[in-house]
Amino acid sequence: MPEVTDERPTAAQGPLTGVATGLHSSTERSPAWRRHTEGEQRWWVALSILLVVVLQSLLPQRFTIHPRFLLQAIEFAALVTLVVTHPERMSKRTKGVRAASQALLAFVAVTNVISVVLLIHQITSGGKIPATELLLGGAEIWFTNAIVFALWYWEYDRGGPASRARGDVEIPDFLFPQMTDDKLAANWEPIFMDYLFMSYTNSTAFSPTDTLPLSRWAKALFMAQSAISLVTVALIAARAVNILPGS
Repeated sequence: MPEVTDERPTAAQGPLTGVATGLHSSTERSPAWRRHTEGEQRWWVALSILLVVVLQSLLPQRFTIHPRFLLQAIEFAALVTLVVTHPERMSKRTKGVRAASQALLAFVAVTNVISVVLLIHQITSGGKIPATELLLGGAEIWFTNAIVFALWYWEYDRGGPASRARGDVEIPDFLFPQMTDDKLAANWEPIFMDYLFMSYTNSTAFSPTDTLPLSRWAKALFMAQSAISLVTVALIAARAVNILPGS
């Protein structure tokens, strides 16, 4: 009687370990992004929030809401909260801290959208805008937009940084290229810098590049970010070549 072998794929087979082919049966064999880890350090996030505060403070008066100091104070409070609640690594977060973080991100996102609207109004209404002010203001809004969306992606992917460090959620919201290679995935997990790079390339290409959004909310944020970036770049370019009135 011929020997019968089981040809069904195991959890360890397939490039997307733990996503398309199932999870490993043991923690030791799981990729780093699926295991319980010590969590990422807070410095990249802290520096990015500080950069947002600086960019908002340098934004021309006509492109920002007032009083300006209130916006900067709230953003700086978010930075202080981050440092106090996560002195070293982001491995534990209470529901209250996460809710406060999401509220602050929403506030910064709304204020940046208002800046985009004010920029559009100034350009389309034919107002006199010095070239330096237009270019610097547009660049500050564009970079702020990239950082804010990076923070959103970092905050919500697989339940946030603490949830990712614990390995609570099996299915990722973003497919990073490292996840498709067993050797790379063995000791790799996404940190804020990965989300910042993803956000930056999405703003420049107006579409996903090396990292793909998987969940519906991730796709919605990608569309919103690309639309804001496209409108900002297109209007500034149009004004620069004297297409719109008032140039």
